[in-house]
Amino acid sequence: MTSSRLRAGENVAVATVVRIEGSASAKPGAKALIRGDGAVTGWVGGACAEPVIVREALKALRDGQPRLVALVGEGGAEARRAEGLVPYPMTCHSGGTLEIYVEPFVPKPLLVLVGHGPVLETLAALGRATDFDVMPLAIDTAHDELSQLSLGPSASVVIGTHGSGDEEALERILGGRAGYISLIASRKRAAVISETLAQRGVADDRIQRVKAPAGLDIGATTPAEIAVSILAEVIQHRRNRPATTAADGEVGERAAASEETDPVCGMLVDVGSSRYRSETPRGRITHFCCLGCKEAFDREPERFAASPPVARAERL
Repeated sequence: MTSSRLRAGENVAVATVVRIEGSASAKPGAKALIRGDGAVTGWVGGACAEPVIVREALKALRDGQPRLVALVGEGGAEARRAEGLVPYPMTCHSGGTLEIYVEPFVPKPLLVLVGHGPVLETLAALGRATDFDVMPLAIDTAHDELSQLSLGPSASVVIGTHGSGDEEALERILGGRAGYISLIASRKRAAVISETLAQRGVADDRIQRVKAPAGLDIGATTPAEIAVSILAEVIQHRRNRPATTAADGEVGERAAASEETDPVCGMLVDVGSSRYRSETPRGRITHFCCLGCKEAFDREPERFAASPPVARAERL
């Protein structure tokens, strides 16, 4: 499943139970796949474990770094201190210790090259050398192929048809969500193309997304130098692009949603994805990591409101 999702250009993380100690709800080798929207396929633990693993998986997709998560139940052995280990004391978890390795799998960034010529040929070679997934499209087939592509914000598109279909290719691409779009053309030619697109009804804010002429201004003159300047601009845009876009299977805004402390167990709960919540008599919504904590709070709301536990981050 992971490989097929990567081929589709989707960021996913795989969580694997690697160690248990004492009583635990999952066994070593159990796996779950977490998508960029937080959806889970598989199972690595109960109602308390899953929200924690989803949160850490989304963080892993943002920073590209794997992590080892230790869920330490009440009475379980204290998680050993080690670099890269993320411990979570959990009063609602079973009594043992559950260690889960979370590994992000991020596909290569897509670089679509529409057209022909020495600049695009050199750009294709440079893109492959810098670990891009390069997709050259010939002019005569570009329209049909572009209509079948779903380009997300991580995709970059460079058009260089030398006047043989610039407007048609741009009109198609500007209707999508590609993050970087540039045109190999002179400023005069680019202005004419922009005017044509406007006459065709393309919104001005979309036309403004096109970088033309393509590439950083480094004084490039030869095709090879121009290709270098374009790739540098692609990389610059990619590295500076916000990582909070939900489109194209990327880590969504829910990954950056606010967190609250479960008043029963002290776990940090992602408010945007919380499934368990209660409303206090004063109208305040309280979020919980699992059903057990919600039920405990509902039985004695005054008790937990009066002496809330310290959040996980403060306890460690």
